[in-house]
Amino acid sequence: MLNSSIVITGATGYIGSQIVLALLSRFSGEIRCKVIARKSSNCSFLEGLPVEIVRADILDPLALIDAFRGADTVFHCAGLISYTRNSRNALYEANVIGTRNVVNAALYNNVRRLVMTSSIAAVGASEDGSPAIESTSFQEWQRRNGYMEAKHLAELEGLRGVAEGLEVVLVNPGVVIGIDRKNPASVSSSNDVLRLIYQGKLPLFPAGGTGFVDVRDVADAHITAWEKGRSGERYIVVGNNLTFRELFARIGTLAGSSTGHAFMVPKSIGLLAGLGGELWSMFSNSHSFVSLESIRIASRILAYNNTRSEQELGLCYRDLSETLKTLL
Repeated sequence: MLNSSIVITGATGYIGSQIVLALLSRFSGEIRCKVIARKSSNCSFLEGLPVEIVRADILDPLALIDAFRGADTVFHCAGLISYTRNSRNALYEANVIGTRNVVNAALYNNVRRLVMTSSIAAVGASEDGSPAIESTSFQEWQRRNGYMEAKHLAELEGLRGVAEGLEVVLVNPGVVIGIDRKNPASVSSSNDVLRLIYQGKLPLFPAGGTGFVDVRDVADAHITAWEKGRSGERYIVVGNNLTFRELFARIGTLAGSSTGHAFMVPKSIGLLAGLGGELWSMFSNSHSFVSLESIRIASRILAYNNTRSEQELGLCYRDLSETLKTLL
């Protein structure tokens, strides 16, 4: 990877910023980094780092073609996460059209490899409740979820790039959590929720469960996917499968935790909360992490198999307790 020229979209975000710092730490002086950021993005944490900042938007195809010129590798981390119904069009625009523009710009500039930040949201769900693997079929009920459908369609754009001669590797993280104190941009709504649980301010948990992963492991996964990943393949990146009951219990064991006895959210209360989140999102024109779809997803017990990422990429996942301690 010596003398590689790398472009990173979404470099000011939670995952993208972590990848920037991991690349610079691991390949100091060996790579050239160009980061793509919208005009409204705060790039202050990049000051003093050996990167070139290009103000562009993934929805501007001509700007991307210019930004990707001379690049060997692109890490595409930009995207939108939302589960509210009024976000469906924005989700499609950012995650599908944006990825289409990235793929086209990479093809135009003869970029060798594209590493895409996807999600477990794009991975199918097993009907028998067993942990899903990379090839598990996408289910019809998932298509009704705007975020899941958008990430699924974004992956198809990436695979279209493979058919046209571009190397594309898909990285599918679970719910990304944890903080890197060396990274000022290491902030996320997921971590905010975990802090509320730790402080005893959130005594209710959903009936389901999902996969979780440390943000530093996600950055490592992207880099090893660049180095070792097979083109046209996805890699599930999940360190722990937990029910939300188990997650609350683990947070309750942390020193200083105020997590008390928590209760499972009754279905009727959950739907009312989801409706409230939808209304708040609609009238405030902003995204809410509580919505009808997020409540429905949180009521399902979903699990994911990380064997491929361990065997092919050589990933070793951090213990959950190590990740949770970063929130203190």
